[in-house]
Amino acid sequence: MPIIVNLDVMMARRKMSLGELAEKVDLTLANLSILKTGKAKAVRFSTLEAICKALDCQPGDLLEYKDELS
Repeated sequence: MPIIVNLDVMMARRKMSLGELAEKVDLTLANLSILKTGKAKAVRFSTLEAICKALDCQPGDLLEYKDELS
């Protein structure tokens, strides 16, 4: 998939655990884990906004496009 989710990178930079982030953004650990592993098919803007607020980052810090041909 050409969209890479860098949630784990931002969590490490902020020294925040998955459980702590899940609590701050009011998501289940399972749903946040699906997003973190890149298995999510979609993400709501409200969820993206909450994650960016909790991690003090921009959406571009979390999502990256990589051409499959590269």
